[in-house]
Amino acid sequence: MTLEQLTILNYKNIAEAQLQFSPKVNCLIGNNGMGKTNVLDAIYYLSYCKSFTSNNEHSAAINHDANFLMLQGRYSRKGSTEEISLSVQRGKRKTVKRNGKDYKRLSEHVGLLPLVMISPLDWDLIRGGGDERRRLMDQIISQGNRKYLDALIRYNKALEQRNSMIKNDYRDPLLYESVENVMDSTAATLHESRKQWLEEFTPIFMRYYSAISGDAEQVRLSYKSHLTELSMQQLLNANRDRDMIMGYTTRGVHRDDIDLWLGNHSMRKTGSQGQCKTYTIALRMAQFEFLKKYTGTTPILLLDDIFDKLDERRVVSIINVVSNSQDFGQIFITDTNRTHLDEIVSMMSGDYSMMIVENGAINPIASRREEAKL
Repeated sequence: MTLEQLTILNYKNIAEAQLQFSPKVNCLIGNNGMGKTNVLDAIYYLSYCKSFTSNNEHSAAINHDANFLMLQGRYSRKGSTEEISLSVQRGKRKTVKRNGKDYKRLSEHVGLLPLVMISPLDWDLIRGGGDERRRLMDQIISQGNRKYLDALIRYNKALEQRNSMIKNDYRDPLLYESVENVMDSTAATLHESRKQWLEEFTPIFMRYYSAISGDAEQVRLSYKSHLTELSMQQLLNANRDRDMIMGYTTRGVHRDDIDLWLGNHSMRKTGSQGQCKTYTIALRMAQFEFLKKYTGTTPILLLDDIFDKLDERRVVSIINVVSNSQDFGQIFITDTNRTHLDEIVSMMSGDYSMMIVENGAINPIASRREEAKL
């Protein structure tokens, strides 16, 4: 799958842009704060219907001087063209259309345009709370497993209902029974899917970490869940009095986590900046490979300022990994240092495009097709 053309209107600091992309490598150069990441975030938004960098308030992505934003992307996917448009007005819900038609449910869009973004914000996967790592699991599994996505939506809705009943001090057992039956059945689906996913995902992650680090360290992932010993219903029964005191549901798959290991120690406690950066990049590379297998579509890969805080050896290793055109399709890379980008395009076959970003304006500066004409 490739993104052929992107139209941006009033997205963060980008007032207006119409961009044509190479099906292989697209490089964006510019100083910090100029808008490089915003271009990648706009592409991310079209895949996931939300920003990678902003909070859940969609109006936050609208340019300060405007009342709405609009994104339009033209994709080549499985031999056909897909036109995706997304618009947001301040204070209103976003609108997403596929080939000119509104979705009945936004969940129908999940998995259509698989994409992986590697960003400095991935630091939260290690240093952040369990919700960051659960989000990683949910995002990856949902794109290739509709049953999982449906169970996740139903579980979260039932959890919200139960928490509301607890907060309002409802005591009717029949009310709780109807909600908890949904939580019990969907939690079992989520738990088993997450367990199976991590068993398959971990070796892929370990392989990428080894390739980038040069076998310098041993890493692994392990699944942490309250449902390892008890069913969801057993957890709810055992913690009912505690939940009423605390005011929310304290146990369940909504508290699942992934333990991150460096040797026999917690990565969160012992990892250096370089090791943490390598860890998160390996997680995202494994995400890419997993999505490619289970969606049947090669995802778009977005690499946002990934070379910062890495030694030269690891930088070279990453360049070697992403320059393998047999594994990766369309790639977007941002950097303040053109040297890294020149090294990547010199190692890859096929055409490329290179653009400079200044104060929200994006202009082409080089491409292999242009060089061929010269």
